[in-house]
Amino acid sequence: MGKIRIFRRHIPLQIILIGAIETLLLVISFYLAAYLRFEGQPAVVADNLGPLHYPALLFAGMMILSLSAMGLYQIGLRERRTGILLRLVVGFGVGIVLLMLIYYIFPVLYVGRGVLALAVALSFLFIMLLRPALLKVLDIESIKPRVLVLGTGSKASSIIKRMRRRSDRRGFRLAGFIHYEGENCEVHHHGAVLKVHGSIARYAMAHQIDEIVVALDERRNKLSLNDLLRCRLAGIEVLDLATFFERETGAVALDLVDPSWLIFGDGFRRGFLRAQIKRLLDISIALVLLVMTLPVLLLTALLIILDDGWHKPVLYSQTRVGERGTLFRVLKFRSMRTDAEQEGVRWARKNDSRVTRVGALIRKCRVDELPQILNVLRGDMSFVGPRPERPEFVTQLEKNLLYYRERHSVKPGITGWAQLRYPYGSSERDAREKLKFDLFYVKNHTVFFDLLIMLQTVEVVLFGKGAR
Repeated sequence: MGKIRIFRRHIPLQIILIGAIETLLLVISFYLAAYLRFEGQPAVVADNLGPLHYPALLFAGMMILSLSAMGLYQIGLRERRTGILLRLVVGFGVGIVLLMLIYYIFPVLYVGRGVLALAVALSFLFIMLLRPALLKVLDIESIKPRVLVLGTGSKASSIIKRMRRRSDRRGFRLAGFIHYEGENCEVHHHGAVLKVHGSIARYAMAHQIDEIVVALDERRNKLSLNDLLRCRLAGIEVLDLATFFERETGAVALDLVDPSWLIFGDGFRRGFLRAQIKRLLDISIALVLLVMTLPVLLLTALLIILDDGWHKPVLYSQTRVGERGTLFRVLKFRSMRTDAEQEGVRWARKNDSRVTRVGALIRKCRVDELPQILNVLRGDMSFVGPRPERPEFVTQLEKNLLYYRERHSVKPGITGWAQLRYPYGSSERDAREKLKFDLFYVKNHTVFFDLLIMLQTVEVVLFGKGAR
């Protein structure tokens, strides 16, 4: 199989392989740096640094964490060499800052500037040189699960239409589409159309199929449940099309799901312990972030005052819809004119004329969101969750979008899966697209998933993705 499931998240084997190789490179670089710094004398190294395995693992761990935050371990990475190089530079920079912070808090772990500088230089050089070769691992067909699709009609063809790019299919390889009598054939230009005479199970086992995706437009009198049962018993995964899309795209395909899929499918788990851990994590991160960003908060307030004058407010509060439809007042730095809504409530737009000069800057850097830390401490919001919307928009969207109400079954967040995967929404169409990701989060959220989202938010903030 080409994926490993960790904390309910499917991690592609290729990503684990790249991460493991680069972790090894980082550890080797640290050892090499220590011996170069002390002229290859083991006794001197031991006297100055002690056992190397702990500081080497700390160095590798912080760097891998930072590179992950730059999006360098995403299966759908489409950056060119310049983009990858930029992310490597920023990632190593963030890693150095994290290490310095750890060394300041725990001085016993400090390894010296010479060793750290050499380790950073060597590991950056090794990873920069090997990255192009390692990225080819993403396209190794032999370690991808072979997927057989049952059907050739409109549902089956949606795999081709929705996953057109090569990067979209890095998590699997299509073995072909099984055509059934009486069904339209809409995939003949894009993939192998197969006619299997006899047992699907026998064909799947003979051709080393790892997964079967049921994508028939009409299942009645066509699908052999005994065949599918034999496949399951032989270790072949059997998925419906909606579940396949959910796993591969990180979104719920709204046009393919019905209430029974949501009710009887995996996910939507709740628990007292999980809720308490999430709340403890929210409070801890909020307090740390509040202390760390205090200079930024004060500087932002000063810039807003200098731009608009002392007589206008620095912060503004606005009614938003929270968990289970409860209303609360969200706090933000004011980034628009005070008369921004004199003509009524409307979506924010690209290059919105209502945004002030300072507002455009703080929106780009996401600094305007920082006062929401207080909402997190008050319990109105979490750090990770669906974006809280205004009651006027929610009323309209709940009427027009099926399952929109379900996104309010968890607390809204400062950041979230939809915010990472889709640009800033400014229309009902955007709200529908973001709902696909919000429902995926509501269905699959765990503490581990929250940590991954927070980690990837660093990339969004540093590179200004989706800001408006």
